[in-house]
This record gives sequence, structure tokens and C-alpha cells, in this order.
Amino acid sequence: MAEDPARPAIDISRANPARIYDYLLGGAHNFEVDRRAGDQMLPTARQTARINRGFLRRAVRFLAEQGIDQFLDLGSGIPTVGNVHEIARRVNPAARVVYVDNEPVAVAYAQQLLAEDAQTEMVDADVRDPDAVWRSEAARRLLDPDRPIAVLLAAVLHFVPDGDDPAGIVAGYVDRAGTGSCLALSHYTADAWQADQQRNADRAGEDYRRNTSTPVVPRSRAELAALLTGLELLPPGITWAQDWRPDAAEPPAGVHDIYAVVARRP
Repeated sequence: MAEDPARPAIDISRANPARIYDYLLGGAHNFEVDRRAGDQMLPTARQTARINRGFLRRAVRFLAEQGIDQFLDLGSGIPTVGNVHEIARRVNPAARVVYVDNEPVAVAYAQQLLAEDAQTEMVDADVRDPDAVWRSEAARRLLDPDRPIAVLLAAVLHFVPDGDDPAGIVAGYVDRAGTGSCLALSHYTADAWQADQQRNADRAGEDYRRNTSTPVVPRSRAELAALLTGLELLPPGITWAQDWRPDAAEPPAGVHDIYAVVARRP
């Protein structure tokens, strides 16, 4: 990977959520510090990562089948097999995708991977700044805000504390997308935890914050619903990620710590 002097240096002294997620999914674009942090998470973390990835795959396929041909994947992380553009193009080869992340490894690898793909591009930006994302050259070139856009926030907003206005972030994307646009959202939750699970999760969360300087904010079903004000929830509504339109061949999952929903802008 060529070094870009304009890109921030990669900090391998601290773990990073995108690289930890890559590790949990079995990827190769992570460092020892990320693997140590991943190993300190709850024993269910790998299954949760795979459940979330399965939801993203099914949601993209569903939205493409509904006729949406442009996708904005926020906090996309490091490209792995079965990424959004690959899934969408199995339904519609003309689908266009804008990925957004600000983790240097994710950005550099994605830009290298997509260099010859005129229909897909990675934007180096903070997802908490919708204006910067919409102003980017890639968004202006590939996304038509007068037509429906699929906005994807898969396992992203639980890294955004309340003080950063997650509801405002959601609105900053959905309100500028065309009528009929959809939001696919998954979010970590503690709703199903028992007291012993809560204690273990609290310890794991403190380790995660110490290792990454990134907070993890589980939100309840009601808090998640509040982020979707004004949107039409598509069936089955807010549900466990593994229960959102599952494939018949998928084995049942016993982990219940991530919600998923797809909603439409009327």
C-alpha cells in the first residue's frame, strides 16, 4: 500500500473500531493492538459482527430489489468479501455506491481496491458531518438526491454519544435524500441483557473505551425508534438483526444484542 503524505498517519498504538470489526469478521487488515482489543470483548462479539454483516447483506439486496440503485454506506469500514457494491450489483449491475469512513487503513485500502470502478468510490470523511459528505466530489458525482438513495448506518451510531446528536446525524442524511429514500440501520443494545451480562458488558465496554478512546453507547428499542422520527418503518420494523427478513438457510442465532430496521422517507 503506497503511503500518501496527505493522509493522516496510521496510529497502531491504539485499536480502531473499523479494524477490530475486520478482525472479528476474519479479515486481514488489522494490527496486533486491534486483535488484543477484539479478544477482550464479550465472547459473543464475533457472532454479533457476523449477525450485523448478514443484516447488511440482506438489507442491501432487499433495497436493490425495490429499485434503489444508489447507496451511501456510512462508516463502511474496511472492504471485505460481499461488500455493498458487490451485493447491489448482483441485482442491478448499474448500482452506484459511495462508501464513507475516516479510518486510514479502511480509506487507503478501499481507494486502492476501487480505483478502476467508476460506479463506486470511498470518501475520507467523518460520518458525523453530513454536510461534508454531501459536498464531497464522489457524492456529487455518483448520488442524485432527487431520486431515492439507500442510506446505510450499519453498526455505526452506537459509537456516537448523545452529545454528538445522533438524531441530527440521521436527519442530516435522510432529509437531503429524495422522497422514497430508505435508511438501513443496525444498533447495539442492552435490552436483553440479564444482570450478570450487564456487569460483563460494562467491564468489556470499559476495556474497549480504554483501548480505543471510542465510547460504545447501547441504546434501547425506544431510543432507536426516536432516531427514526418521521420515517415509515418497513416490515418487520425494529427487530433483532438476525430476525430481519432472514434467509431460510441461515442458522438461528442465540445472541440478542443488536437491533436492525429499514425505514423509508415518505
